[in-house]
Amino acid sequence: MFDVIIIGGGIVGCAVAREIAKYDLRVALLEKDVDICAGQSKANTAIIHGGYDAKPGTIKAKYNVLGNLMYEKVCSELEVERKWNTSLVVSFSNEDNYKIDNLMEQGIKNGVPKLEILSADKIRNLEPNISQKATKALLVGNAGIVCPYGLTFAYAENAADNGVIFYRNTPVTSIKKLGDNWSIESNNKSFEAKCIINCAGLYSDVLNNMVSEDKFHITPRRGEYYIVDKKFAGTFNSTIFQIPTKMGKGILVAPTVDGTLLIGPTAEDIEDKGDTRTTRHGLESIITTARKTWEDIPVRSFITTFTGLRAHCDKNDFVLGEAPDAKGFFNAGGVESPGLTSAPAIGIYLAELVADKLNAKTKPTYNPYRKAIPLFRKMSDQEKALAITTNPEYAKIVCRCESVTEAEIRQAIRRPVGARTVDGIKFRVRAGMGRCQSGFCLPKTVEILSEELGVSPLEVTKANIGSNILSHKLFNKDNIERDVE
Repeated sequence: MFDVIIIGGGIVGCAVAREIAKYDLRVALLEKDVDICAGQSKANTAIIHGGYDAKPGTIKAKYNVLGNLMYEKVCSELEVERKWNTSLVVSFSNEDNYKIDNLMEQGIKNGVPKLEILSADKIRNLEPNISQKATKALLVGNAGIVCPYGLTFAYAENAADNGVIFYRNTPVTSIKKLGDNWSIESNNKSFEAKCIINCAGLYSDVLNNMVSEDKFHITPRRGEYYIVDKKFAGTFNSTIFQIPTKMGKGILVAPTVDGTLLIGPTAEDIEDKGDTRTTRHGLESIITTARKTWEDIPVRSFITTFTGLRAHCDKNDFVLGEAPDAKGFFNAGGVESPGLTSAPAIGIYLAELVADKLNAKTKPTYNPYRKAIPLFRKMSDQEKALAITTNPEYAKIVCRCESVTEAEIRQAIRRPVGARTVDGIKFRVRAGMGRCQSGFCLPKTVEILSEELGVSPLEVTKANIGSNILSHKLFNKDNIERDVE
């Protein structure tokens, strides 16, 4: 029996978990996948949005601005890297210049600070590699970038350290009212709780509609991306947006905190909530549209592509709070962009609502701080020498592209809510994220996971169940058994 069960281990669910861990409550988080941060939160543009884009008066507008203001404190406490690099929304024709003025007015209505209109000359002074066709821009001074999966893992680790219990590979199949409590069924497991917080992302409508007549519908909106190699780090300092459309903020060029560049996303409404394919048409359209911003896109330096799905709600806004006809059931539904930016504020809001409903008191032992894994690639030569002396596994480079050591990989597995898959390692310490895309480090990563988890290498998966890296064993000419991919 729990006081609170959170459903969904993305950025919002883990933010809620960390905030509600401040209270003297028994809390669990259920995640349907083998690892947390397996959906929207691992595949987006990683931007801390300023707040100019959301329609004034909406829940999105409110929580975007509130969340943005909380980022510095949250990232400091959790040791998550962020950069306040600003963003530019750029017009590429005189006919569209009025739209920049409209966005400025909208941002002011939303309470966004540090907004400024730039002329063509000022744009090029700030960003010399931008297209010569740029005519006018909105400078958003409070915008930044962050590692979305890094922040999600940090939230989860801190929540676990403060008593939240995580159940992974636990998809919810039914929710029913059981007297004053809620009954949840999943994978032949049963849970009971006084309150449920629905943070299920693309599936938040499914859960809400199990218990409430106040229905909403989520449409998966597919966004495809390219990643550009680190050798182009510094080409752009700001995140460069084109003028937004009704489908979203459009194709952008965005630096990441790790030195790569993102180009995308597309925006295509689909039916399948698990369809994360990239498409020829989508990728070609990215290049065509992005050349308005970056005329000389280095297509030979793309290192990979990926697709993210956004949870677009038919209410055209976030759905937050207690369902009116399902007392004790709280929603964080339809949280698409600017969901990453809004997550800190949403976490506090829902935690406070539930704590107030349960008359919960704050917990004097709550610790808001989390120590990050020391990353070899970020260390000075002196720090590297000390790390190797303290832990010799720091001397063993597993991923050459990203300079990831065996020590970091083992720590990623051993930490609270630690990695259980190859992708889990990849997103926690970047092994496999470099130019060769795990061509060198994959065998060693599988070996370490096998050792740490106490399973056969044949059982190690890329991500979810069924994505095994190795299929069977062979015998070589000397009759020595070995695993094969």
